[in-house]
Amino acid sequence: MIDLAGKRAFVTGGGRGIGRATAALLARAGATVAVGYRSRKPPAEPHVAAAVRGDLGTSGGAGKAVAEALRALGGALDILVVNHGVWPADDVPVEKLSDEQWEATRRANLDAVLYVCRAAIPHIPAGGTIVLVSSTAGQRGEAFHADYAATKGAVISFTKSLAVELAPRITVNCVAPGWVDTEMSAKPYGGGGRAKIEQAIPLRRVATADDVAGPIVFLCSPLARHVTGEILNVNGGSVLCG
Repeated sequence: MIDLAGKRAFVTGGGRGIGRATAALLARAGATVAVGYRSRKPPAEPHVAAAVRGDLGTSGGAGKAVAEALRALGGALDILVVNHGVWPADDVPVEKLSDEQWEATRRANLDAVLYVCRAAIPHIPAGGTIVLVSSTAGQRGEAFHADYAATKGAVISFTKSLAVELAPRITVNCVAPGWVDTEMSAKPYGGGGRAKIEQAIPLRRVATADDVAGPIVFLCSPLARHVTGEILNVNGGSVLCG
């Protein structure tokens, strides 16, 4: 039902996890896809037109990455999925949160969103769409991970601001996952942690990357053409909010 034939997409953080699953699903729907990565080059896959390396936490790095993706996609973007980010796994109370960790998390999770969007927006034609990836932590907070929660909350506000700013030409939405079965969450899943987490989720399981990719691709499709400024929760019922 979702047909993205002829569409050109750039997915940041596309080398693994949610980004990789999203890139694959966009391609299955017919889109031509470029993926961005920072350190680990994704494996060569038939659905990836180009793999773009760059530090998106700097204005120059994000600009170069977007420019390289544009070259691979013929000079324009119909779909931008800003998915990359970090979650420092160690519990750190605010009183011990270092300037270095705060700044690193902010650069990766928030500054980079601005830089990528700022570089890409001039190249997105009317009818295009942007999907940002936030987190349940941005909705309810997360003790001992205040840096992560603060940046993801800011992404939600950024989504709403940008949606109004770019309407009616471009739609802008956000997906807010809960726990997802990715490398980033490997530490808390260890030692029986995953079972405890799943007991707190009404659907009794953590999401797969594909579970999150599906809603992202829906928001990229014509089925969501009258949806903008929305925060789509993909969390198994663990956070219920409008």
